[in-house]
Amino acid sequence: MLRTGADKLAGREFLPTSARAVLGYYADTGVFDYRSLRLQRRVEDTTGEMVADAFAAVESAIADAFDREFVEFSYDTKLVLPAELTLGYCYRHGTDDGRAEEVTRLVIEALVDGDMRDAINDDEFEDFEVDFAVDAADRRRIAEIAQETLQGRVESLFAEYPDSVRAAYDWAVDISEAHQDEDEHFRELMTAATGGDAERARERISEEYKFADFDDPPRVFDTRELDLPYLKTQYDRVGVIYDGMIEMYREAGLDVEDAFKKSIVLAIIGAQVWLDDVDDYDADMREGQLTPVTAEYLLTDDQTAAADAVVDISQRYLDLAKDHASVVDSTLTGIAAEYIYRSGNPEVLPGG
Repeated sequence: MLRTGADKLAGREFLPTSARAVLGYYADTGVFDYRSLRLQRRVEDTTGEMVADAFAAVESAIADAFDREFVEFSYDTKLVLPAELTLGYCYRHGTDDGRAEEVTRLVIEALVDGDMRDAINDDEFEDFEVDFAVDAADRRRIAEIAQETLQGRVESLFAEYPDSVRAAYDWAVDISEAHQDEDEHFRELMTAATGGDAERARERISEEYKFADFDDPPRVFDTRELDLPYLKTQYDRVGVIYDGMIEMYREAGLDVEDAFKKSIVLAIIGAQVWLDDVDDYDADMREGQLTPVTAEYLLTDDQTAAADAVVDISQRYLDLAKDHASVVDSTLTGIAAEYIYRSGNPEVLPGG
């Protein structure tokens, strides 16, 4: 009865998404863990201080460059959620707190540094915010200063660890960048799918993008995951970065179970599709960007069927993430996967 009531409440739009996620996770699993709520606050406070420390160094560098006494700087840091969840896992499982926190500091700064580099390479500077008026040239300069500052800090932090920690990070980045190098090929397939050779192009999108095979499947996956649509392309696109992140913890001497790694990787892929790709559907269609969402609309002429497929695929990733989180008693990660699901907005899709 309690779980049924929780499920009904989780569907009420007037409740905050965070509350609906807790209720929804309880309805699915029967787990309502008060400790996880306290743990979440501890993790958010700790990682918030880490981000503030890093950005304080950026603010100082920008102030010097622009001859200002003080600067406030901000940059979207939502990509550090997996690091927060991993720190929470380490706290929960009795891993040495000090060491886990220091590795998390390295991971957070490395992730933000990498994201900034990608933004600069793509000429995307709108997320680099300061509290004074700037023109386009200033914003580019601010972005470059921020990234260079963080890169220097990351290099210093890596020097405190065995080379294998850096190797885990570089391995993930290399795979991710190799996937980015395929972007033009996928754009050509998308253009062809709406042109004269549409049938063959759709077959190739299905074979090379939706159901692409790994040459050597990552050890993180087993048969339950290897059948997921878009697994290889989305693992190479975003999942591998967080596979590498967990390996950084391991190479630094922290014990992280395989099931937790699965939950993180699958939740991130689910979030990429269910949140970013759904929200960006119109822009991606205009710009010829192949994603699991645009692919589904190219593979069928039925918009409702395409929207339903996006919902189903996203749920499969997020449900598996919750399953693996429950195996290792990582309530925070399970709730995070539920939060991702509750934050989705499939109504913006044609036929949604």
